Amino acid sequence: MVEDAMRNGWYENPYHYVETFQKELARYHDRKFGIMTPNCTTAIHLLLTALGIKDGDEVIVPDCTWIATAAPITYLRAKPVFCDIDPVNWCLDPESVKKSITPRTKAIIVVDLFGNMPLMDELIAIADQYKLHLIEDSAEALGSKYKGVRAGKFGVGSVFSFHRTKTIATGEGGMLLLDDEKLYERCMFLRDHGRKPGGAMYYNYEVTYKYMPFNLQAALGYAQFLRLDELVNMKRAIWLKYKERLADIGDLEFNAEPEGVFNSVWITALVFGKSHKMDKSNAMVSFEKIGLPSRPFFYPLSSLPAYPGLEPVYRPRNPRSYDISARGINLPGALNLTDDQIGAICDGIRKILGR
Repeated sequence: MVEDAMRNGWYENPYHYVETFQKELARYHDRKFGIMTPNCTTAIHLLLTALGIKDGDEVIVPDCTWIATAAPITYLRAKPVFCDIDPVNWCLDPESVKKSITPRTKAIIVVDLFGNMPLMDELIAIADQYKLHLIEDSAEALGSKYKGVRAGKFGVGSVFSFHRTKTIATGEGGMLLLDDEKLYERCMFLRDHGRKPGGAMYYNYEVTYKYMPFNLQAALGYAQFLRLDELVNMKRAIWLKYKERLADIGDLEFNAEPEGVFNSVWITALVFGKSHKMDKSNAMVSFEKIGLPSRPFFYPLSSLPAYPGLEPVYRPRNPRSYDISARGINLPGALNLTDDQIGAICDGIRKILGR
């Protein structure tokens, strides 16, 4: 497919694989429309813009997520409101959401963190009760399910990432999935410099964005999509091996898969129980000393210099975000990870814990 896109996808069929990938990913998720974008951040930005989020509005997001979930809110001069996370699934906590809604709240962005699934029924009920837009950030959850429904089917729209670290990787890349035709048409208009389909060439109706994908990127993504079940099974196998090889060590928490959830485990996260007296900084330094890689659990966004002055406000409001993040790391999860490498990482965990 990539070779075909290289040879034939420039003039007569410049978006053939983009259109195919959009359509098939939407169909897979029982959505009506798919819109490919340069990355997941731009997909969120497109959707928020099309929904009319503006200066002074508030949008609720979990405190523990990658900044890409919240940054587009700031692009639009709206205010991100950070809520706490659930102690089991590490996703947006419904009770914290309810406490954070004000007359200015316009939307809730729920994140399927690391492939985990939130308490979606409760979050949907809250959004319906307060007439808020619910947006699903499924950047890390391609292949996950909640009560038999695929991640990416929930809310007014959902987004995915094809960053080089993701289960489907195109270097960069994203997808926005929608069901509402008018919203789809608005997002398509916003994606390409405010031009109307079938309109005169070089004729623009508004100053909008240039968030167009390209054929090579889509061909690479679509080829992997056709192997999605295989790729998800490989991710889950890595997660299961970590859990099995460390099962004799108590007070370790991994990605949750409670009843009704199928976790595609984009990355295996490990949260050290408090009995180990191990925080993520010490764990990562110790790993580095013995030549092993790791990454931190996402920092609370309200603790970052990007959002100055917010930690004193949100630390007492979001205690689980600060506590779980402080004790969590992400373990290597590349699809080419070998059994020997997984064994070495598990041995490293034992070493730093004195086990």
